[in-house]
Amino acid sequence: MKRKIIIVAASILILVVGFTISNTLKSSKKAPPKANGSQISSVFTQSVTNGTVPIQLSVTGSLQAKNRVEIYAEVQGVMTSPAGSFKEGMTYKKGSALVSIDSDVYRASLMSQKSSLQNLITAALADIRLDYPDAFEKWNKFLTKLDINQPLPPLPETETEKEKMFITGRNIYSTYYTVHNMELTLAKYNIAAPFDGVLVEALVTPGSLIRTGQKLGTFIQPTIYEVEAPVSTSMVKFLKTGQKVTVNSTSNPDRTWEGVITRINRKVNTETQTTDIYIQVKGEGLEEGMFVNTTIRATEIENAFELSRSVVFDTDKVFVVEDSTLVQKTITPVYYNEKSVVVRGLNDGEQTLAKLPTAAYSGMKVNVLSE
Repeated sequence: MKRKIIIVAASILILVVGFTISNTLKSSKKAPPKANGSQISSVFTQSVTNGTVPIQLSVTGSLQAKNRVEIYAEVQGVMTSPAGSFKEGMTYKKGSALVSIDSDVYRASLMSQKSSLQNLITAALADIRLDYPDAFEKWNKFLTKLDINQPLPPLPETETEKEKMFITGRNIYSTYYTVHNMELTLAKYNIAAPFDGVLVEALVTPGSLIRTGQKLGTFIQPTIYEVEAPVSTSMVKFLKTGQKVTVNSTSNPDRTWEGVITRINRKVNTETQTTDIYIQVKGEGLEEGMFVNTTIRATEIENAFELSRSVVFDTDKVFVVEDSTLVQKTITPVYYNEKSVVVRGLNDGEQTLAKLPTAAYSGMKVNVLSE
């Protein structure tokens, strides 16, 4: 009995001690400090100084040779150019043979037609002597000049309508122009370089069977290049042909060349609302397909200020700092660059933000820092 009383008393004592300790810990726990509702952000500002802002257009594009020829075959045959020729990178002088196609069969057919023309004129000379004695000498001289291995001489002019009808009836005119057409076609079996240049694309090799209309390669003049640059339609009115521009290599910005606007396309791209201008540039170090950046000074905007695009919100609003407080102000954007915008509507001496703080609002207290 005594033992049970001791156990019960010990249990009650433990409960009382535990309850006391729990209350002591609760009373000693301090509430966390309340956050200050008027937190101040630190910002950088810049002083507005209105003036003349130059508008520069910067466009990246690739160089294309101004003088380039896509070489196509107009006749069919086997390519007979020397072995090892017609390779990318080979240079050719103006007038030298780029491509030669076997023309033996066609040349033989041409000679046959020339011989037929000689026979027709020979047969007609006897009648010309009798009926048109004044015309005999010129037709006889034409026959003498007619050589199957030489180009056709000019056809004599008829002096009377009867003479013309006589020559037509003898089938001389039709045969002459058939031969002339065949001579023009024969010239297409040999393709010559139209200017001093280099072959940048070769799609056939000597011995290949070439078909009519087949592309053979690309030939360029590696001295003068053009850059195609898309420009906003609103800025085209400030540009003109002959205007100087600066061209820089994208891989090596220190390399600089002077270019000139040579053409302005008047067609507007319906998707981008831009117009293409063409800039001509030449100099050492330029290569076909090379990426360059062109800088064009288009115009100047008076009484304006240039801001970072990141501080403009709602297209025409910015914050200025007055007495350490943000004040919203409406501006007029005049021109957008890639990272900046030229605006009007700010007063000289106003402090506008250099960077927009998070969750900024009108009336927000700020601490202005100096960079």
